[in-house]
Amino acid sequence: MTMSSAKIECVLRENWRCGESPVWEEASNSLLFVDIPAKKVCRWDSLSKEVQQVTVDAPVSSVALRHSGGYVATVGTKFCALNWEDQSAVVLATVDKDKKNNRFNDGKVDPAGRYFAGTMAEETAPAVLERHQGSLYSLFPDHHVEKYFDQVDISNGLDWSLDHKIFYYIDSLSYSVDAFDYDLQTGKISNRRSVYKLEKEEQIPDGMCIDVEGKLWVACYNGGRVIRLDPETGKRLRTVKLPVVKTTSCCFGGKDYSEMYVTSARDGMDPEGLLQQPEAGGIFKITGLGVKGIPPYPYAG
Repeated sequence: MTMSSAKIECVLRENWRCGESPVWEEASNSLLFVDIPAKKVCRWDSLSKEVQQVTVDAPVSSVALRHSGGYVATVGTKFCALNWEDQSAVVLATVDKDKKNNRFNDGKVDPAGRYFAGTMAEETAPAVLERHQGSLYSLFPDHHVEKYFDQVDISNGLDWSLDHKIFYYIDSLSYSVDAFDYDLQTGKISNRRSVYKLEKEEQIPDGMCIDVEGKLWVACYNGGRVIRLDPETGKRLRTVKLPVVKTTSCCFGGKDYSEMYVTSARDGMDPEGLLQQPEAGGIFKITGLGVKGIPPYPYAG
């Protein structure tokens, strides 16, 4: 099989400080994403090319669709419901109350409608932080929270296998993509193991998504690329390089989920780096990958 040649374009050159958590909303033909330090949840309309923004009161690290309408987001150490029309956020639950320096990082909804998200210590510089301060949580549809484990450095990319029996997860500073056995009925996870260790030039594993063939795509922070992995063999299948180094996360979207959207960051770059990478912090669209993704799951609560 020959690799299809991918086309990469910067569809949104707004130079976000730290773009993250891209999610495709089919109903509005839009890409949702956040700018963590700017405390913004953004929605880019792929037809009109316009961006709407809602500003919240703390760093916002992930956003997800909500079955009953609107969105959910992780804001500071809170799981929140977001009403786009009146730009209000309602707190559903709070975690890490004993850790004043913590905030949520990446989050995603599981196939049963639970919102999984993990925490980390606030950084003093990108990827520089107090170690082992984070935990992984899930907000259930009835708004109760379960904690899975702690001692996390930077809680990041997450997704579920197509048969819903495996949960994939990244703790960035372990430089590993891990898998757990996953019970869809209870939301319980067990039997942690590594399915891929990153190569040195791949740098720091960040956001992640799965495709219709069950392969994982991981955005490599400081690596300027997304890589496609086979979680069963532990092999890297493909590398797609981008024109910016701080690639943060990826998701499938667009027509039939055949396009990939990649977020990026500019925080932590020096003036020279920004000159060399004028699109740093932009949102990129990759077409021609030859594989599709699956729609995101909405939060059920």
